[in-house]
Amino acid sequence: MEPDFTHTVLGNTGLRVHRLGLAASYLPGATTLERGLERGMNYFFGYGSDFQMKKFTRTLFARDRDRYVLATGVYNLKIGYPNIRRTLEKRLRQFGTDYIDLFLFLGVMREKEFPPKARDEMLRLKDEGKVRFVGMSCHDRKFAGRMADEGALDALMIRYNAAHRGAEEDIFPHCPAHHPGIVSYTATRWTYLLRAPKGWPAGGRVPDAGLCYRFVLSHPAVHVALTAPRSVRELDQNLDAVERGPLAEDDASFMRSFGDAVHRAKKWFM
Repeated sequence: MEPDFTHTVLGNTGLRVHRLGLAASYLPGATTLERGLERGMNYFFGYGSDFQMKKFTRTLFARDRDRYVLATGVYNLKIGYPNIRRTLEKRLRQFGTDYIDLFLFLGVMREKEFPPKARDEMLRLKDEGKVRFVGMSCHDRKFAGRMADEGALDALMIRYNAAHRGAEEDIFPHCPAHHPGIVSYTATRWTYLLRAPKGWPAGGRVPDAGLCYRFVLSHPAVHVALTAPRSVRELDQNLDAVERGPLAEDDASFMRSFGDAVHRAKKWFM
């Protein structure tokens, strides 16, 4: 096991983070969030609607803000341009903090949804000090690759897992020049990687969630993988797995093969 596999620096930001980032999307409860804290997790992601994460961070930040990294952002509105500044001020109140570590433009499906004026506005907020770093979550891999190549953003939040490996060609090769932070989500591909796809041999090997997270984090371009556990048990299992370190090549090869089978079986869900 590599001695530092469970922690890293988030790209060019200088922020030292646990490699599993914690989200509360499936309402895990305060006990689960506290368990993550006990086990050293320090990267927390929350939407404006995540009431459990908001309550958790308001208590947490009141006693020790600088030890933790908060990522949140503004929604890409399909029906109009969002008020980025007003949303930032709202997030500061919601999460109980004076600044956001990573402020993201969320849900970019295509380039035109994140125009230069939005990037410029987010960079102005960074200059003002209420935001330390800026980025976007993006489904358009080619666009994300160009943003990485240009050094336009501090971080990118992208989909990457054994069934969706397009980032290996479209994004990761563009990262070395400016070294943006890479945060991955859907390591289990919405649990499709946890069950045998159609045509998989009966009784054949099937990954568990821990193997999925280790696959993602074994890629050198990825700094953080988000996890959204439903319980303390799930969280502990995921953390235990990551502490085992990167995948050996035979396990990585198995994950690629299984991911290909899932991808073929679920092409309608791209």
